[in-house]
Amino acid sequence: MKFPKTYRLQEIAALINCEFIGDGDFEVFGMNEIHVVGPGDIVFVDHPKYYDKALQSEATIILINKNVDCPDGKALLISDDPFRDFNKLTNHFKPFQSSNTSISTSAKIGKGTVIQPNTFIGNHVVIGENCLIHSNVSIYDYTVIGNNVIIHAGTILGADAFYYKKRAEGFDQLNSGGRVVIEDNVGIGALCTIDKGVTGDTTIGEGTKIDNQVHVGHDTKIGKKCLIASQTGIAGCVIIEDEVTLWGQVGTTSGITIGEKAVVLGQTGITKSIQGGKTYFGTPIEESREKLKQLANIKKIPDILTKLKEL
Repeated sequence: MKFPKTYRLQEIAALINCEFIGDGDFEVFGMNEIHVVGPGDIVFVDHPKYYDKALQSEATIILINKNVDCPDGKALLISDDPFRDFNKLTNHFKPFQSSNTSISTSAKIGKGTVIQPNTFIGNHVVIGENCLIHSNVSIYDYTVIGNNVIIHAGTILGADAFYYKKRAEGFDQLNSGGRVVIEDNVGIGALCTIDKGVTGDTTIGEGTKIDNQVHVGHDTKIGKKCLIASQTGIAGCVIIEDEVTLWGQVGTTSGITIGEKAVVLGQTGITKSIQGGKTYFGTPIEESREKLKQLANIKKIPDILTKLKEL
């Protein structure tokens, strides 16, 4: 998430009331999670296991809960609770805006687009030309939709990321300030849910078709011309490359990559990154031919045991 203007390090420190290490005029362009950071971004880290990853990332401002040596060319924001202060920044730069109309006056809707009754379109939404948005669709703030997109009834675009920090009194949610971006010629079925990014974009690539009752987690990137069948659940921060097919009730873990033109058969659990151009099946996931051979061999076990007893 980029800020509307460039800020100085001392200005950001003042917003969250914390100390800083580095030049007070150090430039700050935005804030992002570790997997999408770039120069000028703030990233937060609150666990020793991830200190090095954050300090060595492309982010040049690290919001951290320990006074450590500052890498060259970077700056630190020292906080007793980086998670809390990252939320403060999100609330400051991307606060929740209520709406009292079904279609926000700040939304931009292209020529030839049809919006069916009872659809909600939030603040600063952009919808392209010749789209068809069926009834009871909810499109949250800042969502971007391309041209020739069809979205069926009951789908929700832009709900918050499922991202929590466990505390003694319960769970704190990491506030979401990102977007959902739907590219041209995408089809989305009924009752789908696509969460916005925490600070970046959840993206559905051009020409991809999504069946009914599919969930896409925060910050996931789905490539072009993919097919995703019903009741598939895709976790956050997944990269799905072009022309991937996921059949019904596939589930994924977070932070993995599914290679170009991979085919994943129904009810498979994708527990790790997989190469493109192959067909997969099962949990734990394996190439389908190997997995089916194993299942066939399992069926032979009773006969093998019977023959052993006869010896």
